[in-house]
Order: sequence, then C-alpha cells, then structure tokens
Amino acid sequence: MTSSSRIPFALSLCALGAMLSLAACSKQEAAPAAGAASAAASATASAAADAVEVLIGTVSPLSGGIAHVGKDVENGVRMAIDDINASQPVIGGKPVHFKLVAEDDAGDPRQATTVAQKMCDAKVAGVVGHLQSGTTIPAADVYNKCGIPHVTPAATNPDVTKAGYNTTFRVIANDNQLAEAVAASAAQQGVKTVAIVDDRTAFGQGLADTFEEAAKQNGMEVVVREFTNDRATDFMPILTSIKARNPDAIMFGGLDAQGGPMLRQMQQLGMSQVKLLGGDPLCTERMPELSGNVATVQNVICATGGISVQRMQGGQDWLQRYNKAYSGQFQIYSPYSYDATQVLVAAMKQADSTDPKVYLPKLAALQYQGLTGEISFTPRGELQKPAVTLYRFQDGKRVEQ
Repeated sequence: MTSSSRIPFALSLCALGAMLSLAACSKQEAAPAAGAASAAASATASAAADAVEVLIGTVSPLSGGIAHVGKDVENGVRMAIDDINASQPVIGGKPVHFKLVAEDDAGDPRQATTVAQKMCDAKVAGVVGHLQSGTTIPAADVYNKCGIPHVTPAATNPDVTKAGYNTTFRVIANDNQLAEAVAASAAQQGVKTVAIVDDRTAFGQGLADTFEEAAKQNGMEVVVREFTNDRATDFMPILTSIKARNPDAIMFGGLDAQGGPMLRQMQQLGMSQVKLLGGDPLCTERMPELSGNVATVQNVICATGGISVQRMQGGQDWLQRYNKAYSGQFQIYSPYSYDATQVLVAAMKQADSTDPKVYLPKLAALQYQGLTGEISFTPRGELQKPAVTLYRFQDGKRVEQ
C-alpha cells in the first residue's frame, strides 16, 4: 500500500474522531435543555396540583318539555367557567380551578329543593339558577339557610326577591317590566280586548297578574281569565270558550312548550287574527317549530329581560363561540347564565376569597360590565338598571320590534 493511499485513511480517522467529539459535545449541550424542559413540566404539574378546586353549581330543567331551555342555561355557565379557567385565576394567593356541578330540577319545585340541598351538601361556592320562578322561589330558601349565594339568569316573578334573602340575586328584568312592555306594545298595535290564560306556575300566574293590571292601565278590557297547567297539550276547550268572547289577543302566562301547541290550536279554530302575547319563554328560538306554522307564529308579541345577544357589546363574537361549542342549542338565557357565573367569580376576586361568607358582601355591592350590560344590584338583589326587549317573529325567525 502506497503512502498516498494511507493519507486519506489517516484523515478519515481524524474526521471520525472529530465527529465523535462533536457528537459528545452535542449530547452534553443538549442535556441542560432537556433538563430545563423536564423542570418546566414538573413546575407546571406542581402548579396544577397546588390549584384549589372550587365548585360552581347550576340547576335547570334538563329533562321534560323545556329541557332545551335548561340546557342553554347550563351551556352558558359551562362556557363562562371555561373562559375563567383559561385566564388562570389566582384567589387568596393560590391558583384556582373552577369545576361545574350541574343538576336537573325537572321544573319541579320539590325536586328543586332536593337539588338545592344537594348543592349545599356539596359545599359549592355559588349557584347559577334556577330557570323557573316556581323552582327558584323554594330553592332560594334552601340556599339562604346554608349561606350560598345564587344568581338566577331567568326567573322573573317579583316574588323571587320579595323574601329579602341577601343570598338571592337576579340578572334579568322581572315580570313587572315585561308585562308593562307587552301591554303597551299590544295597545299600540290596536289590541282593545284580551283574554288571559296562565299555567298556574309561579312564573305564569305572576306574569298574568302583572299583565292584567298593565292591560287595564293601557285601556284594554280583560274579557275572561282562564288557567291550565304546565304539562297540558290540549287547549281546545279553553280556546273554544275564549273564541266566543272574540278577543283581539290572548295573553299566555306560560312556557313555549305549551305556547306553541296553543298557537297551533288557535289556528285550527279559525283564530288566525288573534295575537298571542307572552313573556320571555314565548321568545325562544323553538317557538316556530313548536307552533308548527311559520305564518301563525307571526302573531306572537313577546318580551324578554335585557337586550338581544346581537346588540350586546361583543355579543356577535360570543354567539359565534357559543354556536361552535354547542351547535344548534342557543335559545335565550345562556348570555345571562354566562354573566351570572362571571359576577360570582368577580365578587370572589374582589374579596380575594371563595368563601361565600367573605365574598357575599362584594357581590351585593358589585359594579360589573358584563356581556349582557351593566350589572349592579338593589338591596333586594334586583338589577339596578333592567332592560326589556320586545320581539315578534318574521319568516320563522325571531326579530326585534
């Protein structure tokens, strides 16, 4: 073998040595980086382990005829909790992770008190709910006795806050404002005579009572008052009796699950020119489907507490996020249950405590700009500045008047 043939071999040995040396250096340099990543992961895991878990309860009817409305309420709370947790809140000097506890009251007052006691036993820090006045009123007594603040996003009967419990709050207008708005709108549209039907629930009867007074103040004559129940589907006997009185409108104190079939049966009896008036439950997105007739639903005049989500500051973006997470489930109350959750946590942050006894005074005095508007409470837990929006239906869609 010549010398020229040995030189490349010698070079290759040097190159190999250099490569091995570089590889060793690379491994040594990579070690600290891997160690840093491991340390970061360990710190993250430690932080998560140190986070204080705080329970937020929500109760609504998740079964029965208005389960779609109850689910909308739960979705709003869930969305708020996800947003709050994403901000990595720190309360009392420790990271906090909020966890949702959702229960079904089935729209039944007795089940509502049972579930409310369950929330007390679970030591939730606060409750968003209930949906209906008939479930909220008895549940409020339970929450008051165990000292848990609760905020209803939907129950509108004035009696919800009449007991004067310092644990009860409402983030929506009550029946007095809704009834007055519907009565005034109906009078402006030429309604002079009206029949009133209520479903005997706290909500339905309360709305009917306040509407009757408002109708008379607006110059309308109440020709008859009837009642049904919140499980009924056949309204033919009542409607036949009302038809003989020839009213310009029927005011229904009840839910869309009954309002839809009632509207359909009004059409079957030839009462296609008679308007159907009601509160926020008649303003749901499902009313056209429940009435079974796009033309018939155009006779509805209804009012909701607050403003439409489309007119809320940031409402369009919020609704887009909601629809992405819960496609096809939006009804009406989720923006209010979202804000109800936010005000509970805002009060906790101000008090620097998740203890209900500590943060409750901060909740009562809160000044909060939410999705639904400015939120602050009267001494009875009512909104300081409630808003009301009137709706009708056009081409099967709910639109503002």
